Amino acid sequence: MSGIPHDHYEPKTGAEKWLHSRLPIVGLIYDTIMIPTPKNLNWWWIWGIVLAFCLVMQIVTGIVLVMHYTPHADMAFASVEHIMRDVNGGYMLRYLHANGASLFFVAVYIHIFRGLFYGSYKAPREITWIIGMIIYLLMMATGFMGYVLPWGQMSFWGATVITGLFGAIPFVGEALQTFLLGGPAVDNATLNRFFSLHYLLPFVIAALVVVHIWAFHTTGNNNPTGVDVRKGSKEEVKKDTLPFWPYFVIKDFLGLAVVLVIFWAIVGFMPNYLGHPDNYIEANPLVTPSHIVPEWYFLPFYAILRAFTSEVWVVQIASFVTGGIVDAKFFGVLAMFGAIAVMALVPWLDTSRVRSGRYRPMFKWWFYLLIFDFFALMWLGAMPAEEPYASFSLIASAYWFGYFLVILPILGVIEKPLAEPATIEEDFDAHYGEKSDAATPAE
Repeated sequence: MSGIPHDHYEPKTGAEKWLHSRLPIVGLIYDTIMIPTPKNLNWWWIWGIVLAFCLVMQIVTGIVLVMHYTPHADMAFASVEHIMRDVNGGYMLRYLHANGASLFFVAVYIHIFRGLFYGSYKAPREITWIIGMIIYLLMMATGFMGYVLPWGQMSFWGATVITGLFGAIPFVGEALQTFLLGGPAVDNATLNRFFSLHYLLPFVIAALVVVHIWAFHTTGNNNPTGVDVRKGSKEEVKKDTLPFWPYFVIKDFLGLAVVLVIFWAIVGFMPNYLGHPDNYIEANPLVTPSHIVPEWYFLPFYAILRAFTSEVWVVQIASFVTGGIVDAKFFGVLAMFGAIAVMALVPWLDTSRVRSGRYRPMFKWWFYLLIFDFFALMWLGAMPAEEPYASFSLIASAYWFGYFLVILPILGVIEKPLAEPATIEEDFDAHYGEKSDAATPAE
């Protein structure tokens, strides 16, 4: 961790010195697991280990599934059924992989909202936050492409709808859509493209995760108070921190164990609960499902996409100003990707000098409303595109953008934050230490 003094690896034996002088991998691992970590981290910080576990599980189960999968439009569906029925443990591997994607997104959403509440995006961690949002985008792309591979009805028509969005981009949309599909419509070329990218992108994500970890090891971990670790001697640093091993590693593994108990219960007793029954029907281009919906983790942004119809005044103004270039479909695409972009830009949209939401009384209520808004959008994304759901979707979408573009900048100016603790040690002692009878910092 740059700028924070701590004990570094010192090779002792001749073999260790020989290896360290040629490939300091042991020293790198030692410095990583012994890194000084703010000792007041709470349970919201366990989701990093859950995300790491999910990534490894998805890669391992995916590699085994690929050994039995056939990426061809005429055989893909049958090969998935072959995995489920004939491959030893194939059904369990597929259920682990499918539900593992859901756990992955549960963990990443908690991870993101924890960062939004505790200000983990604020200086000097802007690059760490941006890398995290790129990882999230790649996860969405990987999840979507994986959803297409079973080649069921929802896979086929989901691919048709989502790739059709790219056709709405002015001037280059049609060419871009044809490039993605490999032809004029969703077919075998599309399946092959998506299969290749679905297999490749997890390794890109893994590489970015390494960079993400490197980034926050350089700037240091954020913590619930948002107060930085004291600069100075090792003794002062140790008052605010504990080594990552064994304290936080054991805590993380305990949290992971609890999460996995719930995960295994879902995989064992209700593995298809989060899926769609239409995906157990082989893809048929001549039969359109009555209600096409993506996986649950795409639903909030799917609701935003559908909210901006030609009747919405913002869309009408944009269409008038651009001479019809920005129609309702293209505006919906912009809104969907814009909803993610505003999260990536939050380091510059939040004007408050206080990092942690724990000490921002007005911010708390707006943030809690944002979480409610996110779940409302998730529910609305699964509803038919009709009234009253269309109007509710528009209201919820307006709040999503309003929170990041209007509320956060204004709160930084008008809000009067509560007093923060002077040091991490003070906060820790107030909550967990022997000095807990002393005056506690306001929360």
